[in-house]
Amino acid sequence: MSATREAAVEVLRRVFGYDSFRGEQAEIITTVAAGGDALVLMPTGGGKSLCYQIPALVRPGVGVVISPLIALMQDQVDALRNLGVRAGFLNSTQDLQTRRDVERAFLTGELDLLYLAPERLRLESTVQLLDRAKIALFAIDEAHCVSQWGHDFRPDYLALSELHERWPEVPRIALTATATDATHKEIAERLNLGDAKHFVASFDRPNIQYRIAPKASANKQLLDLIRTEHAKEAGIVYCLSRASVEKTAQFLVDNGVDAVPYHAGLDSRTRAANQSRFLREDGLVVVATIAFGMGIDKPDVRFVAHLDLPKSVEGYYQETGRAGRDGLPSTAWLAYGLADVVQQRKMIDNSDGDDAHRRKQTRHLDAMLALCETVECRRVQLLNYFGQSGEPCGNCDTCLTPPESWDGTVAAQKMLSTVYRLDRERNQRFGAGQVIDILLGKQTDKVAQHRHDQLSVFGKGAELTEQSWRGVVRQLLAQGLLSVEGDYGTFALTERSAEVLFQGRKVNLRREPEKPARLPSARTSSPAKPAVELSAEATPIFEALREWRRNAAREQGVPAYVVFQDATLRQIAAVRPGNLQQLAGISGVGENKLARYGQQVLDTLAELV
Repeated sequence: MSATREAAVEVLRRVFGYDSFRGEQAEIITTVAAGGDALVLMPTGGGKSLCYQIPALVRPGVGVVISPLIALMQDQVDALRNLGVRAGFLNSTQDLQTRRDVERAFLTGELDLLYLAPERLRLESTVQLLDRAKIALFAIDEAHCVSQWGHDFRPDYLALSELHERWPEVPRIALTATATDATHKEIAERLNLGDAKHFVASFDRPNIQYRIAPKASANKQLLDLIRTEHAKEAGIVYCLSRASVEKTAQFLVDNGVDAVPYHAGLDSRTRAANQSRFLREDGLVVVATIAFGMGIDKPDVRFVAHLDLPKSVEGYYQETGRAGRDGLPSTAWLAYGLADVVQQRKMIDNSDGDDAHRRKQTRHLDAMLALCETVECRRVQLLNYFGQSGEPCGNCDTCLTPPESWDGTVAAQKMLSTVYRLDRERNQRFGAGQVIDILLGKQTDKVAQHRHDQLSVFGKGAELTEQSWRGVVRQLLAQGLLSVEGDYGTFALTERSAEVLFQGRKVNLRREPEKPARLPSARTSSPAKPAVELSAEATPIFEALREWRRNAAREQGVPAYVVFQDATLRQIAAVRPGNLQQLAGISGVGENKLARYGQQVLDTLAELV
């Protein structure tokens, strides 16, 4: 073992309390610690932070971390200080004296890690500050923000290519939890990392159970999920609009779920307070737009739910990846319906930007729809999107209850014929409700008003239910055989529609369940490495340790996981160490935490005997 590798392992054990590296961590850390550049693609929860924190502690100088997460820098720094790491940050939230104190600590060698927002590097004063001290490395976190192919593009990231030009001897490591091949290539190009060593870990998160349910009454479906599988557990619920966020949060509160909203329309103090509560309290649900979540380091989020269709697979993967960072079984649940498809198509058609921008958005949406409509394993579909392969997982809805596919050619022809006749014979266009009423032969006021009961297709679709027809429409939209146009979401044929109507193209569809099956929870079906099993005797010990941790965190003003993660407390409860030496053998108990909390943990255990 090289001296660099030995030094990294020593830091891993002493500071972080772990015996061994995971996956490619060892090679990444050795590469950067030895002075090389690295581009790292690793899923959320894969241990990306260690890949730059340990080299920063091994190399002489200060590790400079570029992070877009101003609101979370304090928590990141608190977590490191709890481990005995000398960390600080500089961002626009600090007053002048605080910034000067951090700058002094940086210049006098009193810091191991310094966090900076990317926009600060555009200030000449910051550049001059960095010139005056020894820099161990530059870590560029959330590196997909540099890519206009990605879903979180940040213009300030484009200037980070200049790091290598000004400090050519300083190694750089760029990290992201999500990137397609196109995004990967753009990160390397824009950050001038063509000669860096690239590490692409598996994007599989086996502890997450992926489920996509037909949308009926989304709020009630969500409440059922929380009550039956995740009561009193932390979760994130994503909605597309601010109004939906507010209504959903209030609905949960009215039904006994502790929940708070988060969106850009709230004042900054409320947003900060709600985010702080989520990070520091157990069992809180935050309902949010996608403005929330990047860099959230809370390890015990047990579920992520989407009440609206995400705009891209990358966004969906990034958001669902906030569940189960501790490796314990968790749920990614999405309610998806026809209105989502119509809404997303309209948003693309009405979006700003040129045709190339709209084509890119359409490709992102098509990939997301393919994931929703697949009859194959969802995990395999996700991995394929990121250029990786996999075997059916046995832990997603399509594996646990395989959907049926059926020959929907005739149904597709009936639907497309109705749209065709409305347009060509009547010069009219309507949305899903009217078209389905015509096929079902419903004598509504609107049907009578427009004399649609005189169309030859009236009543020709009575063999399917309204729900089934909505599934047909949704899947035809997903396959590009039907399009949505105008502000009112009316239907029109596409160039490919003729292939079904006149050229004999077959259409296979996914059968819509009349009532969604109740699936085994992620806890009972996850093939991931299980958590330490707690006996009936150990369970109250674990709860007592959580209560002690809650009080300790409150006294320090830090999130509970900064003290110890659940996985560590579970192991302590199961082993019940009797002295500090035995406690030091628990994974996640490093030197500083042993000194700071060890006796308190032993005292808590002694009280339970």
